[in-house]
Amino acid sequence: MIFEPLASDFYGFESLLTAPEQEAIARLRAWAETEAKPIVNEYWERAEFPKHLITPLLELDVARWAWPETTPFENSAVFRGLASMELSRIDASISTFVGVQDGLTMGSISECGSQEQQDEWLPKLASGEVLGAFGLTEPQSGSDSAQGLRTTATRDGDDWILSGSKRWIGNATFSDITIIWAKDTADGQVKGFIVPTDSPGYSATKIEGKISLRMVQNADITLEDVRVPERLRLQHANSFRDTAKVLRLTRAGVAWSSVGVAVGAYEAAVAYAKERVQFGKPIAGHQLIQDLLSKCLGNITASMAMCVRVSQMLDEGTQRDEHSALAKAFCTARMRETVAWAREIMGGNGIVLDYHAARFFADAEALYSYEGTREMNALIVGRAITGTAAFV
Repeated sequence: MIFEPLASDFYGFESLLTAPEQEAIARLRAWAETEAKPIVNEYWERAEFPKHLITPLLELDVARWAWPETTPFENSAVFRGLASMELSRIDASISTFVGVQDGLTMGSISECGSQEQQDEWLPKLASGEVLGAFGLTEPQSGSDSAQGLRTTATRDGDDWILSGSKRWIGNATFSDITIIWAKDTADGQVKGFIVPTDSPGYSATKIEGKISLRMVQNADITLEDVRVPERLRLQHANSFRDTAKVLRLTRAGVAWSSVGVAVGAYEAAVAYAKERVQFGKPIAGHQLIQDLLSKCLGNITASMAMCVRVSQMLDEGTQRDEHSALAKAFCTARMRETVAWAREIMGGNGIVLDYHAARFFADAEALYSYEGTREMNALIVGRAITGTAAFV
């Protein structure tokens, strides 16, 4: 399949990709444009996830690329970031589904699981035989998860008893397993568990009434003395520092997704500006419209550059928490500006789904908040700058 660079990749970052990586992006782009884009507004409005897309999407290997146990070819973090961007420029909810499946669920097992757990679960998750979710956030614990986690895990012979609740858990209404993070009542440390969702005492209830990422099936999870065998405890998750290893990887992924949302809104605005005629000519020929488009493209290019470098640092083994935190905070803020300008270009038409910008505008709010708010990520960066923590 022939790879054509995006016009919105103004500085040509996609030229960094190898030939196999470009071919994989081309396949993903073709699938997203033909299979996903025509239906996303309909499903977004109904707040349903198009589950019939899951199998063909995973057949494109999107959940295999990051992990040595499953990857079909050698690839870079820049490639994986651009793939996330590619999905997000069509729809952020579909990109979020992949991020939960391969980034959070598979990432937890890859980073914190034993070799046996990796061998058992990663291929099943990569193929879609098993669908996953990631349970960290709680009704009363979000930014303070390192200290404020209330879900408990108590050892009982060869089992663990999990009790508590989780909130905002993506994919959780249809997942087969959920990675549950809970505080060990014996030592007070956070530990991770692979919890089958058909376990007695486990329940998930869809969160209704969302204005953002409406296709993502977020759920409230209740754990009432859920019994989990020791073999399903993540063997290398012994404190919140281990949880943070997973978040470091996915935080950079959210930065890439935010670039994709900005690109999607910008592309919709460019197309609209070329077609919309006012005062006898397309509004694309008006100075104020060109100014807004130029500012959109500047935000996109700067954000893409930051994401590329953060991904390169991941491959080099030099990426630290503050690097991914700065990318997430900066790129989501620039995304917020960009989608607003794109919506503005469309005037009143910018608030209806027909022209796509409204969906990107609404979805941007969720990306801006999850995987660490802008403020929390700023404090992670601030700690690195000053050597002093200012979280409370």
